[in-house]
Amino acid sequence: MSEPPFLPEHFRRPDERDDGLFYDVPRLVTHIDGHAIEAARRLYAELLPPDGEVLDLMASWRSHLPDGLRRVAGVGLNEVELRENSQLTERVVHNVNAGPRLPFADASFDGAVMTVSAQYLIHPIEVFREVRRVLRPRGVFAVTYSNRLFPEKAIALWSACTDEQRGRLIGAYFHYAGGWEETTMQDRSPQVGAYSDPLYAVWARKASDQAGDSAGSGPASG
Repeated sequence: MSEPPFLPEHFRRPDERDDGLFYDVPRLVTHIDGHAIEAARRLYAELLPPDGEVLDLMASWRSHLPDGLRRVAGVGLNEVELRENSQLTERVVHNVNAGPRLPFADASFDGAVMTVSAQYLIHPIEVFREVRRVLRPRGVFAVTYSNRLFPEKAIALWSACTDEQRGRLIGAYFHYAGGWEETTMQDRSPQVGAYSDPLYAVWARKASDQAGDSAGSGPASG
């Protein structure tokens, strides 16, 4: 596979301070409106196995997941927000921008989600490889995004893209991370009028012949 066509400047942000400082204050607000939240929940219900084990990456105080999941491990930056999230069965404070390595063993989850946070990743290829590692074969990784963001923490490449181009960008993350198949992009925006937030989704499944990266098996510290 060819090398990713990305340059360091693509992942620069207006605010390059430590992410922990920016997210130190809990933000107990929703980042998309109720219609878009319901659209995300419907999508996740379609893709995630009932009674499954799911990783919520870059989690906040709400996960927008369907009910009935057996395990939901939330990885986020703010301890207060994670504690407020009643859908989580596990809570891990970990900054994937500082250390993409996820603190879970190989093949730990049936599925993973990243909700309206892809714009903040500065090591997306490494993170997508890590998600692949901790998923079981054929596990789905669903990435949703809208047009909302904290502009000071969004990477330059994301800010320069249209909504459609952002979907292709996430698709490129899957491609260059390797080991993903059936990549799908959809506009899942709620059809309720001009004043609802849009919602877009890109997802792929861990290739069935990918059993995990044996050299990196076992949990890592955050």
